[in-house]
Amino acid sequence: MFRVRLLVVVALTAALCGLGTQAALGDEAKAPGATEKIFELRIYKTYSGKLEDLHKRFREHTCRLFKKHGIELVGFWVPTEGEEAKDTLIYIVAFPSKEAQEKAWKAFQSDPEWIKARDELHRNGVIVQKVQSKNMKAVDYSPIK
Repeated sequence: MFRVRLLVVVALTAALCGLGTQAALGDEAKAPGATEKIFELRIYKTYSGKLEDLHKRFREHTCRLFKKHGIELVGFWVPTEGEEAKDTLIYIVAFPSKEAQEKAWKAFQSDPEWIKARDELHRNGVIVQKVQSKNMKAVDYSPIK
């Protein structure tokens, strides 16, 4: 049930934030043979008491490094209720294609700056307990594409 509500909230938030200006142009704006944009939903569950450490890592390092490697930031959220509010970060990133996604993640994960930042923040223990990832594509009636 949480995941269904989450996807609805994410879609509504994206639409309200004015994302997806391509949608206003219609399908005609899509070049022939163009690949579909890939949206990746990621859900991180942290170890107890580590959510603020994860926020710090994203604020100080990860977001900038994502941009450096061509990972488009769509948005970040945390649950507002229940136990998940204490240990969960949800975000969506986007890529022009599956191939671009694979290339970007490989470059990001092997970036020496990322490795150093991750290792420094793990000095007091590993932060993330579990990562869920789901690739998505926008449907034809979606305001975000």
